[in-house]
Amino acid sequence: MSDCLFCKIVAGEIPSKKIYEDDKCYAFYDIDPKAPVHFLVIPKEHIESAAKVTDDNEKTVGHIFKVIAKLAEDLELTDGYRVVTNVGKDGGQTVPHMHFHVLGKRSLAWPPG
Repeated sequence: MSDCLFCKIVAGEIPSKKIYEDDKCYAFYDIDPKAPVHFLVIPKEHIESAAKVTDDNEKTVGHIFKVIAKLAEDLELTDGYRVVTNVGKDGGQTVPHMHFHVLGKRSLAWPPG
């Protein structure tokens, strides 16, 4: 989608602090972190929200959760972390592209290098 903020980030049109990328998803640090570790994971395919998960894209969503677990391990979020997605305006979704916020703390110094 040409006017979507997250589609533009995936396309490299808007800079981000990338931490992971593969053929299905893209992960980057939030520009306004709400926790010592706060990153987003988005599908490369434009999916409006979790309400738009279908039989055709459910594997992408499952893959994203595997990526989240791996990144949390890599970032040493050993005591746990939170995964949040908002759906629609009334649910607090500000960008109409499905995204998962991952928030946590860790024992290492903040911010990450």
